[in-house]
Amino acid sequence: MSTLEQDIAALLTKVQKARPLVHNMTNVVVTNFTANGLLALGASPVMAYAREEVADMAKVAGALVLNIGTLSTEQVDAMIIAGKSANLHGVPVLLDPVGAGATRLRTESAQRILREVKIALIRGNASEIANLVGEVSEIKGVDAAESSAGANAEIALRAARQFNAVVAITGKEDVIADGANYRIISGGDVLLTQVTGAGCLLTSVLGAFAAVERDMMLAGTAGLAYYGAAAARAAERTAPLGPGSFQVAFLDELAKLHPHSVKGYAAIAEASSMAAGGESR
Repeated sequence: MSTLEQDIAALLTKVQKARPLVHNMTNVVVTNFTANGLLALGASPVMAYAREEVADMAKVAGALVLNIGTLSTEQVDAMIIAGKSANLHGVPVLLDPVGAGATRLRTESAQRILREVKIALIRGNASEIANLVGEVSEIKGVDAAESSAGANAEIALRAARQFNAVVAITGKEDVIADGANYRIISGGDVLLTQVTGAGCLLTSVLGAFAAVERDMMLAGTAGLAYYGAAAARAAERTAPLGPGSFQVAFLDELAKLHPHSVKGYAAIAEASSMAAGGESR
């Protein structure tokens, strides 16, 4: 087992023992699935949205996850209040810019959050992240066209430098970058695309790992690898049955994760920004 594999195995154990509180300001479509997924993983979810309480909740959480899936100006205001409180109290903040690029409100809301809150980790699809950095990328609703891991690595590296945050772009292969280096995580299954909220839950799962590990690159890598492994294991059991059976099995597999679950179900490859055609910092 490599040093990286040992590190991510230790992180899963840490999450399961610590049961970190993850404060989710997420969208109405995915609230139940997100809560159940975090519970299955071993974390403790809380959903709190009121302006009057979000600062108090964020400061006692292990991580704060901001998800703009069903947004309003009032919700964004509350997210910024929570984010500033989290920043003040050393709580990592994660952003899921759902549908950035689909409408002006979504793009501007995500960019406003990035201006006013120190974000530790951003997780989105390729189109969402590309639109955040000013590239026009096709997006339909909140879904994006698939792109290559190499192209996604370039976008992730650029976004990481621009926003001074770790950036994860998820798709057929997941990419995570810190501005100088990136990793490609292979795993998961296409059935994830047929379950509403799979990406949103993933961001919250990354929040659980970020709550117990301040190295966001490591926390993100661990979360992506174990999430992908759980999905691959669930698909192995239920692929002929369809997405309904897969969703239930996926929650079961999150609950059954152990330090060696990644073996044979997810793979991690490392590279520098030069390998993606960029310039090292």
